[in-house]
Amino acid sequence: MNDVKPIWTRPAKEVEEDEYKAFYNTFSKDTDEPLSHIHFTAEGEVTFKSILFVPVAAPRGMFDEYGTKKNDFIKLFVRRVFITDDFNDMMPKYLNFVRGVVDSDDLPLNVSRETLQQHKLLKVIRKKPVRKTLDMIKKIAEEQYNEKFWKEFGTNIKLGVIEDHSNRTRLAKLLRFQTSNSDTVLASLEQYVERMKDKQDKIYFMAGTSRREAESSPFVESLLKKGYEVIYLTEPVDEYCVQALPEFDGKRFQNVAKEGIKFDESDKAKETREVLEKEYEPLTTWMKDSALKDKIEKAILSQRLTKSPCALVASQYGWSGNMERIMKAQAYQTGKDISTNYYASQKKTLEINPKHPLIKEMLKRISTDAKDQTASDLAMVLFETATLRSGYQLQDTKAYGDRIERMLRLSMNVDLNEQVEEPEEEPEEAAEAEEEEEIQDEDEVVTDKDEL
Repeated sequence: MNDVKPIWTRPAKEVEEDEYKAFYNTFSKDTDEPLSHIHFTAEGEVTFKSILFVPVAAPRGMFDEYGTKKNDFIKLFVRRVFITDDFNDMMPKYLNFVRGVVDSDDLPLNVSRETLQQHKLLKVIRKKPVRKTLDMIKKIAEEQYNEKFWKEFGTNIKLGVIEDHSNRTRLAKLLRFQTSNSDTVLASLEQYVERMKDKQDKIYFMAGTSRREAESSPFVESLLKKGYEVIYLTEPVDEYCVQALPEFDGKRFQNVAKEGIKFDESDKAKETREVLEKEYEPLTTWMKDSALKDKIEKAILSQRLTKSPCALVASQYGWSGNMERIMKAQAYQTGKDISTNYYASQKKTLEINPKHPLIKEMLKRISTDAKDQTASDLAMVLFETATLRSGYQLQDTKAYGDRIERMLRLSMNVDLNEQVEEPEEEPEEAAEAEEEEEIQDEDEVVTDKDEL
């Protein structure tokens, strides 16, 4: 790097690929070849030359002390003289894997590093490498390296969407997600929008701990049956990322675990739904005002369920089950109590499936007797089961277990008051107990003799 003419000062067209690779290995101390590089000269208010590299693998511990650990991967030169690699904000935090050099003749040479870091021209310089890096990543995303890059640096791009407001639109185009349309190939948001159904005005997504959990959720039943594509968010950062995007290509995002799912209906379908709502009004009112009055905000007929009897739906501003799980995990790490959080304590909407046999039977029972204990037990068990299926945690697992046992006893004609039999004393245990008593009696005899 002390050559008479450093590689970054030469025109890019005169530099061979092997030279870039050799330079990268030398200055980065990485034995692998870089995944990609970009060599450019920026002109305008400030002129500088730069070569930036994307490594083939993420640096070890890349997210340890994220945002506080200093990044020494970008080396600053002034007139070919190395100045520092100790600029924590030469690149934004989410691009902390990018390596390279920046060299400018316009910056002052004989000033302290602290003074230089505050120089107005340096603030101008910072913008260009970010844009060039995003251009490089876009090219990678369009080529064969996409899968490899996304595996190593996908989380960085998602963090960029959250943190970098000025480049959010560019970064959103780089995002890749699993969807219901493919088991293996990741899809971009542009591809999703291109495949949207006629009159579909929202981008549907479902968050969970895994693809299997997301695609088996009750929230996606109707969507998948109707042929809508659903994005599956399976990483902890995913839901934060999507929440940071107000829209993409004019389409707003819809968390399918929240209120707001509406489908285009024919006049006949709308009429059928209105008839069902009137028919099931006694049940939804009974659930809200009696059986589950302290548990739910309201009960309504669902348009999103086809197989499950019910689901617990958050408001548009509430937490989904996945987000609540993440927030509780973070609170546990920091020692905070999440139970008093406004979002965690919000009541949710219970959506019921009027086509399900359990729901039909409940309507019959409470229409005959609103105080039917079996119906009340079933309502509570359905609510707690819906809580679990919807990704939330139960507040009282013992009570849930007791109710399940009660339902099992009723279904098997076992008396509710019949107690568990006490285990009989094993012969060996009885013999041991008898032997211990004999030993104790002998000790007492010896003690009596000693006293005499």
